[in-house]
Amino acid sequence: MEDDGSLSDIDVIHRALQEIDERFERDTVWNPAADALNILAKQLAALPCILFHANDSCSATSNIDKPRVSIVATYMKVVFRIIESDGSSEPERAGTGVYRALGKALRHQTAPLEDRLFDDLTTFVVRGMKTSDMRAVRLAAGRTLVELVKFVQRLDDRVALLTGIVFMKLHTCLTHVDHRVRESAIVTTGLIGRSSTGHTLRDSVCALVYQLAHVNPILKGTATLQLQAICKHHSKSAYTFMFPYFSRIAPYLVRRIISEPSGLDEFTRFVSMTLPAFLDSTLRHTLPCLFADCDTKVLTAVANHVLDDPKLHTLLFKEPARIVSHVLMLQGIGQTNKTFQFILDVMDAEMGQKQAFTIWNLITGCMINVIAELVAALGDTDPDVSEAATQGITKLARLVDNQNPSPQGPQKSPAFLKDHMHGVISVLNDTLQDIKGKRPVDVKQNIIRGIGQFVQQVGKDISPVGPQIMASFQTMLSSSEFAHATLSSWHSFLSILDPADLCPYVAAASASLVAVWSSLSPDEREIAKSCLHLMVVERGAQLGRHVIEIADLSSIPELNDINQQLTKLRAEWTPHHRLYTLLERLGNESLTVATQSAIELRAFLSDYEEEIRLLTTGDVFDSLAGRLVSALYVAASRDGDGLETLHGLVYDCIGIVGAIDPDRLELRVEDNRMLVLSNFTDESEATTFALHLIQDVLVGAYRSARELTLQSYIGYALQELLHFCKFTPALVNPGPGSSSVSLKVRNRWNSLPSVVVETCTPLLVRPLALSLPECPPVAYPIYPRQPTYRRWVQLWTTDLISRVSGEYGQRLFRVFSSLIRNKDVGIAHRLLPHLVSNVLAYGDEDAAELIRTELLTVLEDQVNSNSLSTPGKRLLSAQTVFMLLDHVNMWLRGIRQHIAQQKNERKRARGSDDFIADGQMEAVRVESILATIDEGLMAKAAFQCKAYARTLMHVEQVILLQRERNAPATDLQRNYDHLHEIYAHLDQPDGMEGVSTMILSPTLEHQIRQHESTGRWTSAQSCWEVRLQHEPENLDYHLGLLRCLRNLGHYDSLRTHVRGVLTKHPNWAPQLVDYQLEGEWMVGHWEEVQNIVSGAEAQSPLALMAQVLLAIRSGNDEAIAAALSTSRRALGTAITASGPTGYRRSYDAVLNLHLLRELETISRVVRNLPNQPEAGSQSRDRSFGELLSCLDARFDSTLPSFRIREPILNMRRTAFSLSGAHCPEAREITGKLWLNSAKIARKAGHSQTAYSAILQAQRSNAPFSFIQSTKLVRARGEPLRALQELENAMRSSGLLGSQRQDNVVIDLTASDEGETRLKAKAHVIHARWMADSERYEDSKVHKEFQTATEVWPKWESGQFHLGQFHDECYKLLSPAEKKTRGMRMNLQTVRSFTRAIRYGSKYIYQTLPRVLTIWLDMAEDPDRANNEVFAKVNVEVSRAIKTAPVYKWYTAFPQIVSRIGLKNEKAYEILATLLQLVIQEFPKQALWPFTAVAKSTASARSKRARTILGKLKSTHRNSVAKMIASMTKLTEELLAFCRADVREAKVLSMKQSYKSLWKLFKLEDPSPAHDILIPLQESLTANMPPQSVADNAHQPFPTDAPTILSFFDDVEVMNSLAKPKKMSIRGSNGQVYTFLGKKDDLRKDGRLMDFDTILNKLLKSDSEARRRQLHIRTYSVVSLNEECGLIQWVPNTIPVRTILSTHYLRRGRQLWTGELRAGFDKVKAVANHREAAEVFVREVLSLYPPVMHEWFIETFPEPTYWLTSRTAYSRTAAVMSMVGYILGLGDRHCENILLDTNCGDVVHVDFDCLFEKGQALETPEIVPFRLTQNMVDGLGVTGVEGVFRISCEVTLRLLRENKDCLMNVLDAFVHDPLVEWEEKRRRMERHNHVQADMRAVSQDALGPIDEKLRGIFRPLKSSPGKQMTITNHVQSLIQQASDNANLARMYIGWAPHQ
Repeated sequence: MEDDGSLSDIDVIHRALQEIDERFERDTVWNPAADALNILAKQLAALPCILFHANDSCSATSNIDKPRVSIVATYMKVVFRIIESDGSSEPERAGTGVYRALGKALRHQTAPLEDRLFDDLTTFVVRGMKTSDMRAVRLAAGRTLVELVKFVQRLDDRVALLTGIVFMKLHTCLTHVDHRVRESAIVTTGLIGRSSTGHTLRDSVCALVYQLAHVNPILKGTATLQLQAICKHHSKSAYTFMFPYFSRIAPYLVRRIISEPSGLDEFTRFVSMTLPAFLDSTLRHTLPCLFADCDTKVLTAVANHVLDDPKLHTLLFKEPARIVSHVLMLQGIGQTNKTFQFILDVMDAEMGQKQAFTIWNLITGCMINVIAELVAALGDTDPDVSEAATQGITKLARLVDNQNPSPQGPQKSPAFLKDHMHGVISVLNDTLQDIKGKRPVDVKQNIIRGIGQFVQQVGKDISPVGPQIMASFQTMLSSSEFAHATLSSWHSFLSILDPADLCPYVAAASASLVAVWSSLSPDEREIAKSCLHLMVVERGAQLGRHVIEIADLSSIPELNDINQQLTKLRAEWTPHHRLYTLLERLGNESLTVATQSAIELRAFLSDYEEEIRLLTTGDVFDSLAGRLVSALYVAASRDGDGLETLHGLVYDCIGIVGAIDPDRLELRVEDNRMLVLSNFTDESEATTFALHLIQDVLVGAYRSARELTLQSYIGYALQELLHFCKFTPALVNPGPGSSSVSLKVRNRWNSLPSVVVETCTPLLVRPLALSLPECPPVAYPIYPRQPTYRRWVQLWTTDLISRVSGEYGQRLFRVFSSLIRNKDVGIAHRLLPHLVSNVLAYGDEDAAELIRTELLTVLEDQVNSNSLSTPGKRLLSAQTVFMLLDHVNMWLRGIRQHIAQQKNERKRARGSDDFIADGQMEAVRVESILATIDEGLMAKAAFQCKAYARTLMHVEQVILLQRERNAPATDLQRNYDHLHEIYAHLDQPDGMEGVSTMILSPTLEHQIRQHESTGRWTSAQSCWEVRLQHEPENLDYHLGLLRCLRNLGHYDSLRTHVRGVLTKHPNWAPQLVDYQLEGEWMVGHWEEVQNIVSGAEAQSPLALMAQVLLAIRSGNDEAIAAALSTSRRALGTAITASGPTGYRRSYDAVLNLHLLRELETISRVVRNLPNQPEAGSQSRDRSFGELLSCLDARFDSTLPSFRIREPILNMRRTAFSLSGAHCPEAREITGKLWLNSAKIARKAGHSQTAYSAILQAQRSNAPFSFIQSTKLVRARGEPLRALQELENAMRSSGLLGSQRQDNVVIDLTASDEGETRLKAKAHVIHARWMADSERYEDSKVHKEFQTATEVWPKWESGQFHLGQFHDECYKLLSPAEKKTRGMRMNLQTVRSFTRAIRYGSKYIYQTLPRVLTIWLDMAEDPDRANNEVFAKVNVEVSRAIKTAPVYKWYTAFPQIVSRIGLKNEKAYEILATLLQLVIQEFPKQALWPFTAVAKSTASARSKRARTILGKLKSTHRNSVAKMIASMTKLTEELLAFCRADVREAKVLSMKQSYKSLWKLFKLEDPSPAHDILIPLQESLTANMPPQSVADNAHQPFPTDAPTILSFFDDVEVMNSLAKPKKMSIRGSNGQVYTFLGKKDDLRKDGRLMDFDTILNKLLKSDSEARRRQLHIRTYSVVSLNEECGLIQWVPNTIPVRTILSTHYLRRGRQLWTGELRAGFDKVKAVANHREAAEVFVREVLSLYPPVMHEWFIETFPEPTYWLTSRTAYSRTAAVMSMVGYILGLGDRHCENILLDTNCGDVVHVDFDCLFEKGQALETPEIVPFRLTQNMVDGLGVTGVEGVFRISCEVTLRLLRENKDCLMNVLDAFVHDPLVEWEEKRRRMERHNHVQADMRAVSQDALGPIDEKLRGIFRPLKSSPGKQMTITNHVQSLIQQASDNANLARMYIGWAPHQ
């Protein structure tokens, strides 16, 4: 054969084989000599290796790259030629060479053998084993047979069929008369067994075992040796290896127990079992065959061995189901009846006629198990067995029908099986999980396949047992041994279901298939693909919304066609819709579904990161962002086995989302906990608790269980609880017994969710049996004896279950003992609180003491520095103890409330009295136990766990107790100092400030904390150095000094200090490692960083970050991915430990994940930049720009705290410096990041840190660093120096000339947009500082502002400040000048402000109201309106209306509407156009206030409004005409509703009393009225876009704002004087909204809400206010006209009066008593105010000690929420106090102040007493706001100091700074005056006989407001005014409000004592 070099390897092989084939096809062997034949055979054996792999080692797997090579056919031809040459039928002279050659050919064969060739080869080889006299030849032939079996297993799909043929022919050798042949066959069989698996291995083993009965000892010994060799090869003991084959071996051997007993003896000896033990353990396999054989002798022999009383009927009842099922499957004619008759004969012979035994008796006793056996047989791979099982089911159905004939005729198999399917599936699941003994793999495979056949036979009715079937499939799919069978049956199950029944399973099924796809074989993938094809292509269109639950298939190329169809089905999905779906699936009970959803969610968040950033922009994040974080935290907190992958994915997702600000996030996690107060002695309450466990705990766990064993444990608990609730099978199987179910029980069952009913129904029908072993006693304390938290919880819970008291409690909890002890800790965590409270209250004293000991042990371990517990165990255990104590305290409060409620009911039953007595006794007992747990210990333990909110709660409780007991001042001071430390850790400087006022002599530690919290790091450094001078060996002091050096940026000093400390104290290395690492990497010593990380023992967050940084530095993608994965898992554990509601608690961990994500992103982008075109290209710039934009958005969404944001900037600098060694963009950004650090440090008051950052920025050549530098100088209180430095810097930068001459040309060109902005910003800052200094002429200041707008014309801020400067100059003019020069200034102001309106939204609430005021005031002045300047103003306004987005005008809509009576026609024409434009764009929102004007009692206003609406009716956009008609009709009906006169409080029917209103919104009538928005504040308020969103693309209103769906029929008439009517509206979102209809002028309330809304916007735009989350709680007020309106009922609120009443009643004190009246009378009798105050304190306040703090502890028992709610209370009270003072709001009694029970917010209602009206009352109100003792008590132990005072100062500053904006809002009162103002004007006109101007009338109300906003303080309206600073202003107000001398003079009904 010649090769020209052009042939491939495979071509050479085919060519060689072709030539050999042609040679031996044509000619015989040339040299028939024996030696020549041997040589030829050897060459044939060597040739395949030469052709296939040259000199490489030979293995079958090495040939896979040469497919479809058929070498055996050619070799068979040569072999036959060799045989012919030998002249005999046996190639003896060729020796073993021929078979060796065939074996080599089979090893290298890569193409399947044709059936004929396979048969010829098998026959040839077996003949060689039989006919040769030479053992070597026989064995060589046997090895060829082994290679043939290997080949079949490797390349052919028909393994069972072909190996069956091999063994059939081999059997002729194993039974050969020649013992030599048998011996060779035994050896060959052993070799096959050692090289095979599955059926082939089984057949080999069985064949060898059958040889053990042979009389020839050699053959018997050879078989034994081969069996031993097989066992050794598989590394198993004889018994373990043989056990799976007992089902085949045992019947064969036992049948011969009499004829060939030696075989049985040999085998039992081989597996090390006694004969009776073997016989007993294999009865389930042998008895069916023996009874079918009707062999009494063998049965008797077996009975003699296994039974004490050897009776055959006893054997029958050992395995009745197996025997009956086997008999039913017998195929011979009459065999089944014959065997049944044999059984009856046996029974008659042994039991006689006394027992009327029938086969039916036997079957009914084991019916379910018989069917289960038949179903398992349905799945047998032998079609004969499967067919026999089918016939067996038919026979059984016929037997059942004969016994119980049906009126409808003979029962078919499906109907028969349906009746028993619940039990059958349960039995099969028990078998699969080895509950009744371990089962071999093939048996389980049969069962799984049988379930598929069973599903086919039952049909669509199989759906009720779907959850159990799904659990089975999910469990078994995870094992490769069962994957094929599972997939086949799963397809059968899915295909048989109706679409409606398929829906609940598509999520779990698709997720499971995708999850295991990579591990499936090609055949298995085809089946899995068919399952997915069924769900998506065939049924997808019928799945409806459930198609969204199907897992994403895009990651699997083989499923591309199915994925395309899935994409089409989801074509209308928006990213938001997809995110909602992923979050819903992430919370799925199935771990597989949740994990797959997490994979998809991670991909989604990465692909749509820009959309995610839009959710987390602005002052309040989108609600979807809150849902996203909540879902991630719930997933991260899941407990159980196998959650590592899910948790890792969730941590990654949290990092992608970032450390978004918790204060701008609405987190909602359902709390479905409940309290049991009756000690489980009340059946109703116990049943409610059982239902709670079923619905909220067990059903989800049952459905999500991936292990069948766990599912069985949970199922048992579920079924027992169902029985406890008196649920019976009669509820789901209507029949004769169904009438016995009571109506109460039936209603209880019907009230359960459908998923619960679906899950529980099988458990009712087919009970589970589970043994409950007695738990061994546990030694206390348990905690130190258990290595893990999980084991501790399990053991403690199990032990407490045994100690439960109460009749029902014991029944309820006992069912959980096995589940908790063996499997589940999540359920244990849910039960533990109830167990602890039960045992503490009702158990014996010893048990209660054990619990106390356990709690103390855990707490003490937290503060034990030598603890041996792992950090994870300590943290989780402490959190569990805290949770338990919270629950017990909740239980105590519940008991007290219940007792108080019972006591206040005058009519009691005797039983109630007993309960009260018992409840009091138990409450006292629990309180006494809790009292022995030291609050100080709990505080210390919480502090160690970093649960600072809990520490704060406990310390405050200690302080309150000390105050009550008049403890020594030293003790109080010690706790105050601890309080200060806690607030420092909480990063709450306001709280620290408040505590500082109470500390008499600040310690050095206190001063250090104060310095550090305010950023005075140099001062803190000095303090630490002083401490180190005295105690140089104190590690904490060194750490403090290092902290200062780090924050000052002195990294060289830090490194030097660390090295010095470690030289002296090397054992301190673990505590100093973080400072070591940061110091080294900040100076770029990465080799040292590597050394430190390598030597570090503990993995701190910073050490983990260092590992990632080192990986990034290496540039190795695999190393980076591995480091990121490891770090995420380690850093995320704190999130898992914090629980679903722990976002705030674990925010530091979230921040770390945020940093990891940014490191990954920066590394990836920057490292890829060099692969793009050279620097400066558009592609490169775009990539880097997108990165910076993403990082900026992430930064803006974080908590605006220096402590949080500085680490982000620091890590970014490190990442850029690492990744950007050759990237100029990365180097440039480092300087900008230093400037960002300087900015946030300066705003946080950390001036020294800011200065260090500026130095670093200047060193990095950051452009325009002088801006931050000069701002810092100004912040330090040196404004003139700052101005001078700014000017110098601008001159050096070329921004200012050496002399400011008009002819100097300023270069306005810039290299890029960023530089242009900085130039403009520098000019604006310069101009503002020039103006503030009052050293420059206005013209120069104006010129500088003008320059800024020229540098960057489209900058909103520049235009705003220019316009503001014009406006301020205008206000300083004289009245005469305002009409001349002033008008030109007004024009400039309007021009600049309208430009600002067009270019942005930051100053919209300052610019737009001012533009309207200037324009419309000018229009109302006839003199100014005739000036040509006014015409220019009109032009500017008209241009702005055309160019600015309409939603911006909507923000001032109330002000615009109030001017509808404008008399100037030109201005009105523009105004009308503006009104039409707004209404046309936003009809749903704008028509609510505007249709009220159309119904105004002022005819002129009403007429104009109707005219505008009439013009709009011709507009087709946004269905305006239909909306106008609907809104007009609705307004008319609501007016009628409010006006209706009802004289008494009662409940009316809207359907009867207000028919027209009711008919507008009938559910069955799809009228346009259903598009009307519910007038909620959030629905009618326009939101401005964040700076990152384009104005025109912004959606100002919620897209899902609820509309009115219908009214509820009940209308409640309230009991107050005005008899308002309370109605409820059902929204389109399913929520219920309540409103009060009042016959009153609500414009005052409405405008106050407008005022508050604007103020909220201003508060959110101010950094100080936003950081503190200052806001006012608003609600919707809708004026229908001047007489009527609607007020939104504020949900989840409670009046302060109700709170105080409840708590004082518990103390036995009524709110109003004769003693109180007498006290106030004594106060009035004293003329001197100071003396009156003393009497007030002594006689009145002493009766009512403050109790408000108790409400916060009771309502918010979880410490984090307690602190958050109390802080919210303090801040909202402060904001509203300042607003109320400014507006002159009075009548703030306890009914008009509400508290939100969800968050603690203060909500004020009833604003009638406005504009200092309270000072004109009979008893004047002389306090500016309510600050009584209880209001102060709610603020915490610091009282008004700290949070409250600082919030007041921030609010008042903001009010004063935005005076003009707020006064413009109040201007609507002038142009649309209140009714009372109109009456006042008429009185003035009657008195003065001249027409009165409304401005003069309003001056009395608005004038004082203007004064207050200018900082003028008057204690009373008539008092002289005094200009004050903000601090003094707030102090005066607080002092006036809380002064007992003032409170003593207040009206008693105002409740100044409360």
